[in-house]
Amino acid sequence: MTLDAEQLNKLMGSGNPGGELGTRMGLEIVEASAKRVVGRIPVEGNTQPYGLLHGGASCVLAETLGSIGSAIHAGEDRIALGIEINATHHGSARKGRITGTATAVHLGRSLATWDIAITDDDGKRVCTARLTCMLRDNA
Repeated sequence: MTLDAEQLNKLMGSGNPGGELGTRMGLEIVEASAKRVVGRIPVEGNTQPYGLLHGGASCVLAETLGSIGSAIHAGEDRIALGIEINATHHGSARKGRITGTATAVHLGRSLATWDIAITDDDGKRVCTARLTCMLRDNA
């Protein structure tokens, strides 16, 4: 089941499922389910001093998408906390948007693991990330 914006905001407890950082980065969630989450951010405003996409921006996008999917999988009474992320930066971008597609690798009772492919507007792979989230009661 894919969640609409209202359902996603209710589950995540905010007006933006990416939180304040997601808002500052211009995050837009395109699709969200327990098995696949797609989102994008603009390159502009998320660059390092050379004008290239900041690698940390790719990591924030990856962690946010995987965390959203993990939270959907966990349900309303549990929360998802990122406990490990790794990323390989294959290239960069100077303009446009980058799009992340998070695909569930493992959806268990206490852990969820995601592969996240991040591409530029031309479909070129910019980054590949892997995220593991711990799922626990919201107490």
